[in-house]
Amino acid sequence: MIKVQYLNFAYGAAYPPVFEDFNLELRSGSIVGLLGKNGTGKSTLLYLLAGMLLPQRGTVAVNEHQPAERTPQFLSELFLVPEEFELPEVPLSRFVALYSPYYPNFSCEVLGECLHEFELTPDVHLARLSMGQRKKVFMSFALAAQTRLLLLDEPTNGLDIPSKAQFRSVISRHMNDDRTIVISTHQVRDVEMLIDHVVMLSGTGLLLSESVQRLSECFDFAVRPAGDDVSDALYAEPTLSGTAVMTRGTGLGDTPVSLELLFNALSHNPKLLQPEALV
Repeated sequence: MIKVQYLNFAYGAAYPPVFEDFNLELRSGSIVGLLGKNGTGKSTLLYLLAGMLLPQRGTVAVNEHQPAERTPQFLSELFLVPEEFELPEVPLSRFVALYSPYYPNFSCEVLGECLHEFELTPDVHLARLSMGQRKKVFMSFALAAQTRLLLLDEPTNGLDIPSKAQFRSVISRHMNDDRTIVISTHQVRDVEMLIDHVVMLSGTGLLLSESVQRLSECFDFAVRPAGDDVSDALYAEPTLSGTAVMTRGTGLGDTPVSLELLFNALSHNPKLLQPEALV
């Protein structure tokens, strides 16, 4: 369980606030897609959840822990994979020997499974890997730590197309009801088949926090041939194959949610989230 209440945060008096009276609640057992324009605080929110940044007002609670206290128990239940990172130039076996003891539920079996899925072997040397391969090794270690909260900041940056498919497979395979995974990303198409809850940030606040199932009931997404009538669309934008439209849903949840179209629609007109739209 993640519970953020009346959060205020800024990087200094000379800078505009990132969050003002920000509230968010997420239950365990979800893969959360954290979306927002540049500068809306996606990475900042991850660092606040990890206790690496401190609220200036309000509270942040993760599984009944206060992240700012950075207690050993809390840290053993959390893993953050930042967008950019450095790894020591040692064999993976040495890396595992050094860092796995900090995670009581660490599983060498899960590590091996993830590495195999990424087409890597446990005997790799971190100094001899490309950046994309290092990212896959680090994410494999993060999943093997089996923490209750896993935070991933732009995890598909630097991965080629086959590796992005491998990433989705690895994440879904090692998800369970006791774990929460938060994925901050601009690459929404990389994760829209993976996530089951969407959080969108806007300005200094929360634009949307809703399950994918609920969104699929409230809105329909389609691409219509060029020239077709789109007068019923809540939002429409041209594509190479016609016009992408978002319309009111039937309540059946019978069309997949297009996160990119949803994000563009809500950025263009936040009033689409008024109660009468969420039928």
